[in-house]
Parts: sequence; C-alpha cells; structure tokens
Amino acid sequence: MTAARLRLGSRGEDRAAAWYRSNGYEILDRNWRCRDGELDLVCRRGGTLVFSEVKTRSSLAYGHPAEAVTPNKQRKVRQVARRWLGEREDSWRPEEIRFDVVAVLPGQVDVIEAAF
Repeated sequence: MTAARLRLGSRGEDRAAAWYRSNGYEILDRNWRCRDGELDLVCRRGGTLVFSEVKTRSSLAYGHPAEAVTPNKQRKVRQVARRWLGEREDSWRPEEIRFDVVAVLPGQVDVIEAAF
C-alpha cells in the first residue's frame, strides 16, 4: 500500500472517530490488531459496543466506500471482534453489540449503523 493511501485511510479514520466522539461515543480502541486481522474503531456509548469498519475513498470513481465491505470482510470483522471481546478482562459487558460501516468521502462522513 502506498504512503498516500495510508494517509487517506488514516484521515478517514480520524474523521470517523471525530463523528463518534461528537455523537457521545467513547473510543475504546483504534487500529486494534491481532493475528486474525484489524479493527478500525471500537466505540462505546452507554451499554452499546460498536465495532466500526471505516472505508475511505477520494472519489466515487471505484464505487461507494461502503461497497468494499463485502460478506467476506464482514465475517473477518466479526471474527476479530470475537477475539477483542475474548481478551477483555474488565467487568463491563455490553448490552448490545453493533457492527457499523463508516464511508468517508471528501466533505462527507456516512455512518451506517448496524450495517451487518
């Protein structure tokens, strides 16, 4: 992956994290990695835990960013989320777990709550 694409993705994740914070969420983890993959954002608000997959594009030339979250990617995110949950030793347990997709384009942040 090129440095420019890494910067684009990082800026998109910054914008997604800012959206969650401005909507009352606490960011618990960002770019959490394990041998199975990576979680872009893990957030919490009240009893809801959110695993958020962030996709950033500079234009629609290759389609909408959310289209990149394929069924295979969804399975991978769920698998990594299970690992993240398994490594938590604290006493807090979420009442609800949600998987969001955040599609970031220039001037636009679309949060698709409970996308999968």
